[in-house]
Amino acid sequence: MNELAEINRRLPWPYFFHGQLQHLLLVLVLVPGGVALAEPGLTGGSWLGVGDRQWVYGLMAAVVIQQVLVWLVWRLQLCFGAFSRLLGRADLAVWMVIFFPFLVARVVMTIAVATSTPRTLEMPEGVAIALGTLLLVPAVYTIWSIFRYFGLVRAAGGDHFRARYWTIPLVNQGAFRYSGNAMYTFALLILWTIAVWAQSRAALALALFQHAYIWVHLYCTEAPDLEVLYGAATDAKD
Repeated sequence: MNELAEINRRLPWPYFFHGQLQHLLLVLVLVPGGVALAEPGLTGGSWLGVGDRQWVYGLMAAVVIQQVLVWLVWRLQLCFGAFSRLLGRADLAVWMVIFFPFLVARVVMTIAVATSTPRTLEMPEGVAIALGTLLLVPAVYTIWSIFRYFGLVRAAGGDHFRARYWTIPLVNQGAFRYSGNAMYTFALLILWTIAVWAQSRAALALALFQHAYIWVHLYCTEAPDLEVLYGAATDAKD
């Protein structure tokens, strides 16, 4: 906690907004782009009494809200130690309770979009099953690797809350052997699997939207933060 307090003291407050103009501009492109790609696949269907268009807009809203929340919480913590000051040692636990339900909701809502807009892709059934299964394999392997080697705490941004994560070596086991960004490269393929199995154009558009947005998050928010955090760890060693 002392190391984080030192970062709070040294980091200039304008860093709070670092990369966020780019974040905003890219979202302003991704959201209408996602809607435009999904729109031809909307047929007026529904699931659980909710229309396909509502599921699409609800899912897009959940994705944007989650990534904006990640920016706010991570930068409030990095620049001001706000979560720790407010919640003490419960800070990380509270953040995980906020963070992970959004991930579950995004999968469930992708299923909802796919279920309410089935068979809107011209794809033979056998091809859809085979392609979806092919995409599912690296996704499941990566999710298993996150649980086995990486840990849910680190996946939620635990290094923004606890300095001990700065000294843990990079994970190079499981799916991380093939990509240092396996979570962003492979795990989200599960959303593509859902879309392909249902042959849903709208769900496929939303899978693409979510996959593109996670890379926006990486480059605009996470990568700069990791430079600050792990740069501090290097400075401490020196």
